[in-house]
Amino acid sequence: MLFEDSTAPRLVGIARLAAQSPTLEAKQRVEYLEIETRNFIGRCSGTRMPFVWTVNPYRGCEFGCKYCYARYAHEFMELRDPRQFETRIFAKQFDAHRFSQELKKVKNGESLWIGTATDPYQPAERRYSITRKILRVLAKEQGLKIGITTKSDLVARDAALLGDMRRRSIVHINITITTVDEKLARLVEPFAPRPALRLKAVRELADAGVRVTVLGNPVMPLITDSEQNLDAVCGAAASAGAVSFGAAPLFLKPCSKAVFIPFLERNFPHLVRRYRERFDENAYLRGHYPEMIRERVQAINARHKMGPRDQDYLPEQFAEQQLSLW
Repeated sequence: MLFEDSTAPRLVGIARLAAQSPTLEAKQRVEYLEIETRNFIGRCSGTRMPFVWTVNPYRGCEFGCKYCYARYAHEFMELRDPRQFETRIFAKQFDAHRFSQELKKVKNGESLWIGTATDPYQPAERRYSITRKILRVLAKEQGLKIGITTKSDLVARDAALLGDMRRRSIVHINITITTVDEKLARLVEPFAPRPALRLKAVRELADAGVRVTVLGNPVMPLITDSEQNLDAVCGAAASAGAVSFGAAPLFLKPCSKAVFIPFLERNFPHLVRRYRERFDENAYLRGHYPEMIRERVQAINARHKMGPRDQDYLPEQFAEQQLSLW
């Protein structure tokens, strides 16, 4: 006779759904699972973010970036090891009709951003295409403000679709490139596409008429914060057709610090003490440093004649309508 373990924590909410999620595929390093989804569109409550509504097609991210701030999201599912964020990937069940109904709560002028906590074009997207299914629903709408943040060249797969969408809605794509140094990128973002592939995606999107911003986030002190590194990223972005460049300093919440500090101990041991001094008491850098990075990025942007980040524009369809009325 089997008995339940009365000492085990009772799982509720998203933790219970995660525990009940069936395995879709198990690879050597990563397990893919399918999780039931009650709401696809969530409201952003943070004050640091420039968007109102968020969509994350997946839970967890396979890229394994050492600085990733979103590892805490797996804690809601009672997955406490921060490394599980990159090895247990949950693909959300998608229903196009239900998603269309959810879209009704997004009001005119409000922004809807895809990929705010996990990358919407991580390797799981090649298998399950949830991001593409979302875009196909959004492509039927007009007058939306849509953003996507990714560090994958797979976004170029949807260049034609995004190019069509930007004629009826405002579409912004943010592609993260912290460095063009391939060796350093492999250390910091071990399973993400090479910087050269991401720059190629910038060009393909730009050729399709899509506005792309390249982000150097996070700027890691004494690793990627030099003017030489940031200028190289911005210059490469400009050459590839990006319209703007931005970069902000690293922040380390406990879930990301648990991965980043051991990473430093292995690869940059001479920096461990300085990082501990700056991040042990606060997740965010204070004082002169953030202002120095802001000024550095502004000067680099001016040098490469980059425009403002996420600058809105009038979609072509509306411009054509106004011209015909005039």
